[in-house]
Amino acid sequence: MTDRPVTLILTHEHADFDAIASLLAASLITPRAAPVLPRLVNRNVRGFLALYGPDLPFIDPDDLPTGKVERVILVDTQSMPSVRGVTPDTPVSVIDHHPLTDALPAHWTFAGERVGATTTLIVERIAERRLALTTAQATLLLLGIYEDTGGLLYADTTARDAHAAGYLLDRGVNLAQVREFLLHALSETQRALYDRLVEAAQSHEINGHAIAIAPATSHEHLDEISTLAHRLRDLLEPDALFILVAFDGHIQIVARSTDESIDVGAICQALGGGGHARAAAALVRDGNLSAVRDRLLDEIRRRVRPATTVEQIMSRGGQTLDASITVAEAARRMQRTGFEGYPVLKDGQVVGLLTRRAVDRALNHKMGGRPVSAIMEQGRVTVAPDDPIDKLERLMIAQGWGQVPVVDAAGQVIGIVTRTDVLKLWAASPGTRSVRREEIAARLEQALPPDLLALIRDIAATAHAVNSGLFFVGGIVRDLLLGQPLYDIDFVVEGDAIALARRLARERGGQVRSHARFGTAKWILPDSGWRMADFGMADATGKSAVHHPQSTIDFVTARTEFYTHPTALPQVEQSSIKQDLHRRDFTINAMAVCLDPDRFGELLDFYGGERDLREGVIRVLHSLSFVEDPTRMLRAARFEQRFGFRIDPRTLDLLSGALDLLDRVSGARIRNELDLIFEESQPEKAICRLHELGVLGRIHPALHCDEWLMRVYREAREVGLSEQPAFTTWRCSLID
Repeated sequence: MTDRPVTLILTHEHADFDAIASLLAASLITPRAAPVLPRLVNRNVRGFLALYGPDLPFIDPDDLPTGKVERVILVDTQSMPSVRGVTPDTPVSVIDHHPLTDALPAHWTFAGERVGATTTLIVERIAERRLALTTAQATLLLLGIYEDTGGLLYADTTARDAHAAGYLLDRGVNLAQVREFLLHALSETQRALYDRLVEAAQSHEINGHAIAIAPATSHEHLDEISTLAHRLRDLLEPDALFILVAFDGHIQIVARSTDESIDVGAICQALGGGGHARAAAALVRDGNLSAVRDRLLDEIRRRVRPATTVEQIMSRGGQTLDASITVAEAARRMQRTGFEGYPVLKDGQVVGLLTRRAVDRALNHKMGGRPVSAIMEQGRVTVAPDDPIDKLERLMIAQGWGQVPVVDAAGQVIGIVTRTDVLKLWAASPGTRSVRREEIAARLEQALPPDLLALIRDIAATAHAVNSGLFFVGGIVRDLLLGQPLYDIDFVVEGDAIALARRLARERGGQVRSHARFGTAKWILPDSGWRMADFGMADATGKSAVHHPQSTIDFVTARTEFYTHPTALPQVEQSSIKQDLHRRDFTINAMAVCLDPDRFGELLDFYGGERDLREGVIRVLHSLSFVEDPTRMLRAARFEQRFGFRIDPRTLDLLSGALDLLDRVSGARIRNELDLIFEESQPEKAICRLHELGVLGRIHPALHCDEWLMRVYREAREVGLSEQPAFTTWRCSLID
């Protein structure tokens, strides 16, 4: 062997197909590096290498080059194996699909992302470089992806895994070999142990999770208990599986998790082992099988977080119908709200569900005067806030109800959960949801000073205690996602905002001014008490954007709005956060961030607002948006010009079709919108856009935008005149 410096590609012992495939993939993109096989590989991997090994570039650990190891590429693991020539100072590049478990040394780098298999990450680089693959190489790479994703069926599987698998299938994969090595038969010893594990397996319900523990004794040493773990997991389908095998006085533990709330790595670490959140192991020396099982169970109970619960996706409050109201009245309410179903109550208890379909059919049969109890779907179908989602899903399937009431211990309805809520939960993988929530929470921590953030968390805890949800909604969420400075802090409450503000005032002091009709309250902080500090988010230059202190906090009850005719002022009713967002003007202003203790930082985006922020689009939520409130035309131009966005074509069509409705809007409402435009840094841009859209001419034929107006604004800014009262009076006179 040569003595020149070498780069080694290494992975973990007891290597599976993902580890070995990652070795191969890394060697293809770094052809001068040496992919070193670990001494211990799983039996199915050994079988594959026996057939195809001579055609692959792997190096046996006994044949390592003798030169200095100048660099190590570590794949599918974050722990350095013991290899000749590697020192504590050797630079290391880690490629792994698991998140970092510990801080890396200064000379280590990490290139991991959350996908189903490490092989996927490197196959993407192979595809970018359009590297040629032999059949054996493509087959091994696909084995790596399929084994770690369960044939693309495990919960951690991503679209990237599927794309990588599709890329390999186009490169001549031998699928017969893939089937053979993934579905390889167990040895006689493995089969005997597998049968004992199946017989001994017990399921435990812990914080809404199904956790299987399978203990057994083996009279022969086994290297591949992990293979049995895959088989048992597929058979039992638990949220987490722990296999305990006693041999020669020691207990080998192998753990697998399919749920982000169950970190088997942390559990095994407490027992002297380690691993990742989804796959881990531990070896307990000189242990008693029964005692270790009990210790493991205690550790699981301490560390397993609750599963996603109904409370996390339900809408608080919600609307119900009394069983005595008529079908005709129910039809009017459904038409006004757009709801497809209502829980029906009698004496405050759920007795059925009324659907729009049942109402329509009843009206066709001239049954408008009958009580809704005559046509509802009867049943006391409810869930509790702390019920797991799988219970809700089973209930929806068994009963066929698309809207299920959520009740407290006394049977009182406190909210509702729908099929749409469940579908939204499915839309993002658990890992993605968790990462996104942590990202939003980190942004809030960066944008707000610690004392203000602490107060927000305290307010959210108080809201939670009275069964209310607390949210940031609209502009503050938009600006948070855009990295813009944050201004006034106010909250939307899913529940009774006035009651919450009054409770806070009783506990912390201060006064509350409320408006019962609109469900709003202003908490005036006590003079002798805590005052909000200036706050702001660092701008692109790294400087903090500091604003005036805020000594009041506004609370608004989540509500829905009804318009009796075009351009009318809305009638409002208390509703859910989902309905509150639906009444907003544009998708970019129809997002919320949950501040509840268990969901802090969770982004609610039912209408694609974040997507439109990324794409720079101003889009209305529904086709009657400008009909219901024509002043949204002025807002559309203001936001478009402020952010450098564009109004999407369909929104432009809807705006154009509603121009004549501006004649019905009061001058005060239009002036309010123009005042907001004049407060922009370059108001003339929005004014000229309104001229271009035909809005200015509809407001008054004399209003227009020309070069003179543009020049006046530019010159006013140059001399600071735009901030003077005289200029404000002049500009407002344009619309007097």
